[in-house]
Amino acid sequence: MSQQPSVILATASYDHTIKFWEAKSGRCYRTIQYPDSQVNRLEITPDKCHLAAAGNPHIRLFDINSNSPQPVRSFDSHTNNVMAVGFQCDGNWMYSGSEDGTVKIWDLRAPGGCQREYESRAAVNTVVLHPNQTELISGDQNGNIRVWDLTANSCSCELVPEVDTAVRSLTVMWDGSLVVAANNRGTCYVWRLLRGNQTMTNFEPLHKLQAHNGYILKCLLSPEFCEPHRFFLFSATFLVLVLYSASCFRFCWNRDPFGLEYHPKETPN
Repeated sequence: MSQQPSVILATASYDHTIKFWEAKSGRCYRTIQYPDSQVNRLEITPDKCHLAAAGNPHIRLFDINSNSPQPVRSFDSHTNNVMAVGFQCDGNWMYSGSEDGTVKIWDLRAPGGCQREYESRAAVNTVVLHPNQTELISGDQNGNIRVWDLTANSCSCELVPEVDTAVRSLTVMWDGSLVVAANNRGTCYVWRLLRGNQTMTNFEPLHKLQAHNGYILKCLLSPEFCEPHRFFLFSATFLVLVLYSASCFRFCWNRDPFGLEYHPKETPN
């Protein structure tokens, strides 16, 4: 087996393939056929040894350091598209969210299947793990945001930013201080996360931003190394990227076929 590159880039598509690339050279060095369905989401384990591919209705776990086209594990308890997948910081367990209306937790240390299941009562589009590693936050097609307390094994908080407006993406600040939700109408909501008397997370509204005219596919908060400048990025269905920062500047890129045009604009809080 050839030596693996130091930086690994993985992509997946509706063409039923997963590809591994050398990020520096752009060379594709491995292709995995994924005939069962399209791939909705990819996630690499914290130890960078395995890649999770979320499809319909299953999750497959592949060995990054192998040339085998076969998954090392398969998780098959969902009954519809799996839209979210991620890992606990030590890689002991995996979480997932599906259009079947459930959020699931899978123990990666045991050979069994689903360890826990939470009913969202609507198709789940996005799930993120709070940095405290004890809460999952989900967003669904009916516009609900729910906090799942893994210690109490129950839903500890529920809010609806806009009724019947699907929450497409959630992102949490690295220190657990902020959460951002992006929805089908191009709107982003920013909350400060507060800890209640019973260690329960509460949401304090900070901002409502009309980030895009079309529905938002993804929002993302900057990682720890970007402090003290806090940024969040939105990706929408048209060819513009907008970056808002805590310094009250809005940065716009027109993603035309010939490159990126940069248009900084000042915006009020």
